[in-house]
Amino acid sequence: MSHAMRRATELALDETTVMALRAALKTTADEVVQAIIDEVPSYANALTGRMGGTIRRAVRTALGHYLDLAGGLATGVDAGDAAYELGRGEVRDGRSMDALLSAYRVGARVAWRGLAAGAVSAGLPAEEVAKFAELTFAYIDELSAASAAGHADELAARGLAHERHLEQLARDLLAGAGADVLLAAAQRAGWQPPTSLTAVLLPAAQARPAYRSLDPSTLVLDDLPDALGVLLVPDADRAHLLRQLTGRNAVVGPAHPWTRASASYARAVRARSLSPDIRDTEDHLPELVLSADPDAYADLRARALAPLRTLSASTARRLEETLRAWLLHHGRREEVATALFVHPQTVRYRMSQLRELFPDLGSPQRVLELTLAVGLTGR
Repeated sequence: MSHAMRRATELALDETTVMALRAALKTTADEVVQAIIDEVPSYANALTGRMGGTIRRAVRTALGHYLDLAGGLATGVDAGDAAYELGRGEVRDGRSMDALLSAYRVGARVAWRGLAAGAVSAGLPAEEVAKFAELTFAYIDELSAASAAGHADELAARGLAHERHLEQLARDLLAGAGADVLLAAAQRAGWQPPTSLTAVLLPAAQARPAYRSLDPSTLVLDDLPDALGVLLVPDADRAHLLRQLTGRNAVVGPAHPWTRASASYARAVRARSLSPDIRDTEDHLPELVLSADPDAYADLRARALAPLRTLSASTARRLEETLRAWLLHHGRREEVATALFVHPQTVRYRMSQLRELFPDLGSPQRVLELTLAVGLTGR
């Protein structure tokens, strides 16, 4: 049994007293609403027009139910349910629980003043008036508690729904959904699209801890395959972002327009597959380019370096190292010799061998193919 119900069983308002109180119900309800408007700023505009009429009816209903309770005719359940829904509605209208609790306090004071005057006029003994007061404030406490529960539950539900909308937006971004789909998902999530997004790939267990130090508009998923998580960071200062991720096993993709975040994510995934030591994909663009199509790269390398297959493995390896150094140092013999730790004459001898194997070594097309073919050698 609730506290208010226990108080009601101790109070025996006769039918004459209850009828006298009901006669003043409309006036008391109007006084309660006006006092709330005057004393609780959050309700100054909320209790006008159609909404004001709705609230006035709700106040009269609550007071009427209270009188039923005082007269031993009600259980108190319906009023609690209505108060619970009122708490939920406050969240929808953007008001805090503090405003509603203030309204309850003001309403209880004004209602008690009107009801007490009516009870005294009806000849209710002083001892019963005291019990009536205790019932009044026990009833208000229970309504307040029910509204607080409704307010908290609505906040929790909205928070969960918002979190799910944000997660769905992140999944749509990673999947490369179209701009219309992404704009609709962002609107549902209440997420303001930035100019760019940068994907950060990291172990799932590190995703949420890392997220807490980043822009609060960052999108996060921590349930990707292979126990990985991803952060989609809006308009990131790259140097600052890398510093924030120090100590974490993170791979940072490039910044892309927000609707193309999937490309940033794909590059981070590919970088992680190349090496666990890569942190900033911008520092490894040659490797990423040359590994973009492994089969095509293998075919290019096989065709471009085919003349070396006529030699022994050790000779072919030395000449390929020399060719790579020669291409990287633009044919400057002294620099090539320094890079290979050999005498310049050795470089001259090897290059003469290479020119026999590759008669068109001076052709721009041949230089391009060979540069790509030996591009990852020694890395």
